[in-house]
Formats: sequence, structure tokens, C-alpha cells
Amino acid sequence: MTDVAKKEQEQQQPEEKRKETMVEFLASLAGVLVTGLFIITFILQAFEIPSSSMEDTLLIGDHVFVNREQFAPPTRWLGRLLPYRDIRRGDIVVFLSPEQPGLFVVKRIMGIPGDRLHLRDGVVYRNGQKLDELYVRHKGDPTDPDCTRCPYRDNFPAVSPVGNATMNWQEGMSSHIEGEDIVVPNDSYFGMGDNRDVSFDSRYWGFVPRENIIGRPLLIYWSVRSSDNDIPASPSPGGKLHHLAYAVTHVFQITRWDRTFRLVN
Repeated sequence: MTDVAKKEQEQQQPEEKRKETMVEFLASLAGVLVTGLFIITFILQAFEIPSSSMEDTLLIGDHVFVNREQFAPPTRWLGRLLPYRDIRRGDIVVFLSPEQPGLFVVKRIMGIPGDRLHLRDGVVYRNGQKLDELYVRHKGDPTDPDCTRCPYRDNFPAVSPVGNATMNWQEGMSSHIEGEDIVVPNDSYFGMGDNRDVSFDSRYWGFVPRENIIGRPLLIYWSVRSSDNDIPASPSPGGKLHHLAYAVTHVFQITRWDRTFRLVN
């Protein structure tokens, strides 16, 4: 073979892929970890659903990732990267309870500033229009067999809040009533649970202040059956460790696989 032919053959052969050095591997890994830490710290936050007020949309034991940035005030350096938008009717939101400081609550937004709302026989009317809510469930309240709250719960705000709502809401609700409607004020929202009969929501403690809203649940990343029989627990440190150990050792039995990685809407 001539020298010219040898050179042509060498040029046609693909160059060997250079192996990644340990320093380059560690640098790549560090980049992934920093990006993940940034997302978890500033964009996403994990929450566990503690009550049945949002069934069947969200169940007790659903673990969700919440987008903390979507409803935040846009910033210059992230404004074009993140899908900021205003809170809309029908959005599910996580917020700090205005009634119990430090308590995180999840509800569906039924009214935005300026909306007029009332319930008649359990049906929601917004700005004069009857809502067709396919997500709503009526599962009853086992702790209230005589349904002493039913008239107020299902015919809000026509029935007096006295004895049904928190003291602050009893005193302040009348200032927001026009005709048969409650009118949502500026920088506030009206939230209700999808499991309408058991949800402790804006009907009972008032509006959700804009500054209390944390974000919107995006995804159920894990869902676990969490009845007392499934996962024994107690508030003591030992009980919490037992709870964790049981969950780890029985993860395949207690996981609701059909809900894992389900989008929240």
C-alpha cells in the first residue's frame, strides 16, 4: 500500500472518543447536583396531602411537587425562563392558612378578585352562572351525622354564619355580601375543596390573601396508603422513626402505583 493510500485510510477511520477524566466527571456531577438543588430550593417544594378535603383529585398520602415560582412576582433574570402567570379560576393552590398560622392548606380557587359567588343547595354560582364541576365529590361528613352545618354549607352565604364559621369570619363576612353573593375583594381569593361536604374552606374562615399563596401542585411523585392500620405512627420521635421504618420496608405494599407520576389538575 502506498503512503498516499495509508493516509487516506487513516483519515477515513473515525477518531477514537476521548475518555472523560475523573475531574471532568466530577465537574459534570457537581453541575447536575447544583441544578437539582436550585430547582428544589427555589422552584419546587414537596408536600404531603394530610386530609380528605380534595378527594378524589388529591388523596391522603399523595406526595406532590409544588411549583413555587409560577404565581410569584416575575423577576428580571428568570422572567423569560419560567411560565409566570396570574392565578386563575379552577387553579389548585397550596397556601398558608389565614386561620391557623404555619399550617399549609390546599384548595381549588373558586373566585378571583371581583367575582361574585353563592351556593344554592350545594351548587356553586359564579357571577350569575351555575358551575358544572365534574371534579366535585359529595362524600358526607361522618363526624357530623345530623349535618348541623348543612344549611350553611350548602346555601352560602344566605344562611347566617353564626355558629358555623370562625369568629373573625362571622364578624367580617357581612361587609363582603352584595345581594345573595359574597364578593371577592382585591388581592384575595375564595378557595374550596373538591370533597365539598367535608372541606373546611373559605366558607368557614374567609378569603385567601394573595401573599399567603405558595404555589400550584404539579405532579404526584409518590402516593401511599396511610391509614393507621397501614402505617402505625405517633407524634413521639420514636413513633415517627417507626413510621418511617415501616414505610421504607413496606414501600411496594403501601404505594398506590396507579397515582404515581400523575399530573394534578
